[in-house]
Amino acid sequence: MKQVSPPLLQLQGISKSFGPLLALKDVNLTIQHREIHGLLGGNGAGKTTLMNVLFGLYKPNAGQVILRGQTIHIQSPRDAIHHGIGMVHQHFLQVPHFTVVQNIVLGSRLHNRPTLNLTRATERIQDLCQRFGLEADPNAHIIDLPMGVRQRVEILKALYRGVDVLILDEPTTNLTPQEVDSLFESLQRMVAEGMSVVFITHKLREVMQVCDTISVLRAGEHQLTLPRTQVSEELIVRTMVGSDIDLDESILFAATAPQESSSSRTGPPVLDVQGLTLTAESNTPQVDDVSLQVHAGEIVGIAGVAGNGQQELLEAVLGIRTADRGQIRFQNEELGHCSTRDRLRRGIAYVPEDRVQDGILPTATIAQNSILGVHDRPPYSQHGILKWPIITQHAQHLIAEYHIQTQGAGQQAGNLSGGNLQRLILARALAQPIQLLILHNPTSGLDIPTVEQIYRQIRQRRQEGLAVLLVSDDLDELMLLSDRIAVLYRGALVGHLQQKDFDKYEIGRMMSGVYNHV
Repeated sequence: MKQVSPPLLQLQGISKSFGPLLALKDVNLTIQHREIHGLLGGNGAGKTTLMNVLFGLYKPNAGQVILRGQTIHIQSPRDAIHHGIGMVHQHFLQVPHFTVVQNIVLGSRLHNRPTLNLTRATERIQDLCQRFGLEADPNAHIIDLPMGVRQRVEILKALYRGVDVLILDEPTTNLTPQEVDSLFESLQRMVAEGMSVVFITHKLREVMQVCDTISVLRAGEHQLTLPRTQVSEELIVRTMVGSDIDLDESILFAATAPQESSSSRTGPPVLDVQGLTLTAESNTPQVDDVSLQVHAGEIVGIAGVAGNGQQELLEAVLGIRTADRGQIRFQNEELGHCSTRDRLRRGIAYVPEDRVQDGILPTATIAQNSILGVHDRPPYSQHGILKWPIITQHAQHLIAEYHIQTQGAGQQAGNLSGGNLQRLILARALAQPIQLLILHNPTSGLDIPTVEQIYRQIRQRRQEGLAVLLVSDDLDELMLLSDRIAVLYRGALVGHLQQKDFDKYEIGRMMSGVYNHV
């Protein structure tokens, strides 16, 4: 009888608590030899926590790790790497002013330590680049590299240490479509050479494209593991959500593009930005001669790899940063003399990228946060005195309408989950009479039902005539919601496309700065 070899890696009965929070409950997961294993789940499902246990960043309360049939004990990342397990985190751990080769060898054992001669290391890295299709110049400095190449450096760092299992946490977040395709080709080469990959993501279409096996976690518990050929997007979504979701009515999984904008764009724009330039202290343009318009009943998306001027552009429009040159007009009124407070009062609302730092007062109640920015105006105050019954009633209305899961209007906002916090911030923005809504990564890190609800709110208000400026690192989100997409590269507007012309690879070329289509 032929002896069956054990799986490459097994996690058995893994449980992990953080104080009273049970993040993982008796989770079992099996990784086979030569496979790409997709690990999915909603926000807070436990995906990254489980892999942090495997990589030695967290110590489990219970459970064991079995590698090639033998139980192993992982107390630290050094132990994990010793056993051939590597991890590329969503936020890279790199020294910006070091070269690629210096970053890769950092923390590893050097054979020529007294001289720090990196010739042999450079040759080995070049070999890895060629074998796995991971193009990177070993002598380039990290600070000069785009995000896609920085990610390759992190993967090379793991490969340099000789890992057999590579964990990738949300690896496509800041990549262009072309870089995503290149990454997938590299993963296939790794599998062909005998490695296995754990692919943590929330992007279903990517999982269906590249993974051999798919597992789903929900609320810290294992729900499903099946070959890709035996699952559908609908099955994955229902397993992740844990409740019925009408995919026929879903915006997220719609097969068609959004309805045509209700605006003919013949009237004056709600927002008109002309020649906007903002320069950093190093005299490098953060926003470089940008001109764009947003009309009523229109969603204009801003695409670009993170760090190409998106944040600076929004903050200049809002008056948080002072532009060096250019003009910003709102409802045909020049805003150069207006403070941020004045701009918001004129009918601009902002949903920031950092919900906690920029969106709320964490120690204030939900009721108090629900009126931030309008707290000194009727009906919430009169003659400088806050009218708490009206404020509480207003907060309770928002809680009900936006399905904010909370103990009540008196709960501290900082204790809300990320999804409920985003619902509160969006509800506050849309509760006031506004003409322009500015959104920055509005659904980052949120679960599917929350994303669906936010998309519906945005779509509804657009149909009612609201102008929306949407900045997102998620190209799928931009293509799903936008009527037009403009692309920023190194602070400059390098192109724009109408909805009928959307093509993710053309947008990807613009995002890389190698194609102009203005």
